[in-house]
Amino acid sequence: MCRLDPEQERALVEKARRDPAAFKALYDHYFPRVYAYVSYRVGRAQDVEDLVADTFLRVVEGLDEFRWRGEASFAAWLFRIVHNLVSDFYRRGRGSEESVPLEELPELEASNLLPADAVLQKEKFAYLRRLIGTLPPRRQEIITLKFFGGLRNKEIAALLGLDERTVAAHLCRGLKDLHRQYVDEFVQTKEGDHQ
Repeated sequence: MCRLDPEQERALVEKARRDPAAFKALYDHYFPRVYAYVSYRVGRAQDVEDLVADTFLRVVEGLDEFRWRGEASFAAWLFRIVHNLVSDFYRRGRGSEESVPLEELPELEASNLLPADAVLQKEKFAYLRRLIGTLPPRRQEIITLKFFGGLRNKEIAALLGLDERTVAAHLCRGLKDLHRQYVDEFVQTKEGDHQ
């Protein structure tokens, strides 16, 4: 994943306050990460599209209020907006943790996949969402921010108000929990096949 140099990002943010082309560059850079993060948190394509649109609308509306506080500050600010919108979405009862039908899952890769590959991708997406959903809420959030939002530990720490070491510990434990659960399910599947 390509990252903007901190000074380049700072200049883009400043310019984006008055120049739509600069905002488009920020949008193009962050859109895939925001979309992937919201997709893994919410699931339904229509809800994902609405939340992503709301996110960038709020970014446009709040850009004049944003204050650069050094490297990672823009990504933390942007993902705080996304995080709050997703939290509000669940708080208002619009979302549920139950499984989402495959046809309602968003497309995360290019839409030129063969139909069979698109179905496989959605099945993997649903399985991964279910596995991540078994983790404690803080670990779910940190893992989705790291691997689907593409944030660095420093950005996650700034966003969630945690120490970077705490973020790293949650990531390590969360990944171990996911691996253990995956192995347990794989063993159970293999044992079921032999019966």
